[in-house]
Amino acid sequence: MSTKPTTTDLQWTELDQRAVDTARVLAADAVQKVGNGHPGTAMSLAPAAYTLFQKVMRHDPADADWVGRDRFVLSAGHSSLTLYIQLYLAGFGLQLDDLKAFRTWGSKTPGHPEYGHTTGVETTTGPLGQGVANAVGMAMAARFERGLFDPEAAAGTSPFDHHIFAIAGDGCLQEGISSEASSMAGHQKLGNLVLLWDDNHISIEGDTETAVSEDTMKRYEAYGWHVQRVEPKENGDLDPEALFAAIEAAKAETGRPSFIAMRSIIAWPAPNAQNTEAAHGSALGDDEVAATKRVLGFAPEKSFEVADEVIAHTREALDRGREAKAEWEKSFAAWRTANPQRAAEYDRIEATDLPEGWESHLPTFETGKGVATRAASGKVLQALGPVIPELWGGSADLAGSNNTTIDKTSSFLPADNPLPEADPYGRTIHFGIREHSMAAEMNGIALHGNTRIYGGTFLVFSDYMRNSVRLSALMHLPVTYVWTHDSIGLGEDGPTHQPVEHLAALRAIPGLNVVRPADANETVIAWREILKRYTKVFGKGAPHGLVLTRQGVPTYEANEDAAKGGYVLLDAEGGGPQVILIGTGSEVQLAVEAREQLQAAGIPTRVVSMPSVEWFDEQDQEYKDSVLPPSVKARVAVEAGIGLTWHRFVGDAGRIVSLEHFGASADGKVLFREFGFTGDAVAAAARESLAATQR
Repeated sequence: MSTKPTTTDLQWTELDQRAVDTARVLAADAVQKVGNGHPGTAMSLAPAAYTLFQKVMRHDPADADWVGRDRFVLSAGHSSLTLYIQLYLAGFGLQLDDLKAFRTWGSKTPGHPEYGHTTGVETTTGPLGQGVANAVGMAMAARFERGLFDPEAAAGTSPFDHHIFAIAGDGCLQEGISSEASSMAGHQKLGNLVLLWDDNHISIEGDTETAVSEDTMKRYEAYGWHVQRVEPKENGDLDPEALFAAIEAAKAETGRPSFIAMRSIIAWPAPNAQNTEAAHGSALGDDEVAATKRVLGFAPEKSFEVADEVIAHTREALDRGREAKAEWEKSFAAWRTANPQRAAEYDRIEATDLPEGWESHLPTFETGKGVATRAASGKVLQALGPVIPELWGGSADLAGSNNTTIDKTSSFLPADNPLPEADPYGRTIHFGIREHSMAAEMNGIALHGNTRIYGGTFLVFSDYMRNSVRLSALMHLPVTYVWTHDSIGLGEDGPTHQPVEHLAALRAIPGLNVVRPADANETVIAWREILKRYTKVFGKGAPHGLVLTRQGVPTYEANEDAAKGGYVLLDAEGGGPQVILIGTGSEVQLAVEAREQLQAAGIPTRVVSMPSVEWFDEQDQEYKDSVLPPSVKARVAVEAGIGLTWHRFVGDAGRIVSLEHFGASADGKVLFREFGFTGDAVAAAARESLAATQR
């Protein structure tokens, strides 16, 4: 078979075309074998994916985590074979047997790409549009990382310069999250981001004209993107040469993100299934797979056919990757020599270590004084900002309320932004009123590595973010969500802004640590523990939701056991505890008030502050029993939200002071009184619990 290039700009040989066609039949075979999946998009996108992995991207299949690599995000995660087959062909570690095991128990090729499960997969995708926002976050992180380590280098000359490539489908661009993220990318002028749109006009319900009539390209022009369209060949197939030229033009455009529209025909060249909705999410059928193989010149009776010369050709990506990495390492070594202090900082940050002595900069708060925990959190960030340069973040346009501004003089904005604090490498991110994409962008930032990210909004708006938060937990990503205005205590804004079910709903997400500190000093300890727990090692990290008050709350003596999630804040006097009061956040003060009444009545009472149920669950049984002795059956939990979390802690005789309905518009103190959140109510519940233990 000839290896002579057929074009001048793109080195495209007959072996390249045969590899693309091999990818198509592998996609059809893999879905046909398991009986379910999405073959059509993987077949039509094969030329685009192959061009990226074999002709465009800088990567080393032998070292998938090489820091100098370009990143690839398959936002259209249902077409996971688009990615898996390229990982197999390029030599990332997948074998033909892995493709044969597609979507089966224990395989490396699950139905949607999963970060940490399959080498070469940069992010978990599936919920449409998430990958677009992840890619935007990665592009933001790449710029910030460059600012940390090599800000003076001319464009394109730094070892920290690389591109983020993403493929999105019609469904991704219909989801609102992609609109939020694309708007952000255009505003930020992320010239290191290239988004390829698979414009195949097909979704599950048929032609996309059933749901969409907008001019998508003009929409992206309005966002401020560099926009191109790649026309298909006369036969309807994607044109690698035209696509390659468009990508090169996109890479040359450094002042704007780039959007490339690729008109494709789903399931091309299947004789009967192409351009049909059935090809989107169903196996083609034995007859159609065989017919497709005949069109492409493959033996219809063979499955998973890969010619030796084809795999030998595509595995040359290993040689190219090794050469690219070696060349990059030369520039990286030169940078290290020229920048020894920054190199030392890079080594520390890359190892996820914190600067020596950083804890000494944490604030402490005077006991007794009323301080809102959101204000205490803001003091922590302002104290740590000068000490931990990799820590950055912001808010969904609520920075003044969330107290998330780490540096008022340094906003992460393009250099030509008219604001005087604009800095392309700034510390404070203005996410805009885009909560959902903020969360997914934070995931992308964490996935990119070498920075520590946080982002804030009101707790009630965590509903907008939930799918992205769930993916944070699924991927074990060390992102920190700062959720303020955590209860009816926020007052007059009323029930639309007062979270009721949110704490329980967030605690229901496996792997998400919800931390609701009782006071300013617990807030400091919470931040310290979150930062200590940061790791980019898959399976060891976890996202945290830091839940904070708008209103002031009393400050208690700092107790290091707060980092264990639950601890004895005030112990019983006059004997062992007869009743235990468990509180979180602003309701801990109610438990303290109730204890005073109960102790005065001769009832020895323990107050337990439990800022994080998840952290407490991590402790050994001996510690947990020391805080909540099994022998003490009289218990009360108090939290200004639904009581779903607390039944397992209080037991059959216990009582829960909770809010099982929506709030109202009034002063926060009035609402607490009217809805029964008082020291008297907690004390009464304790007496009820004591009586129940004696029946």
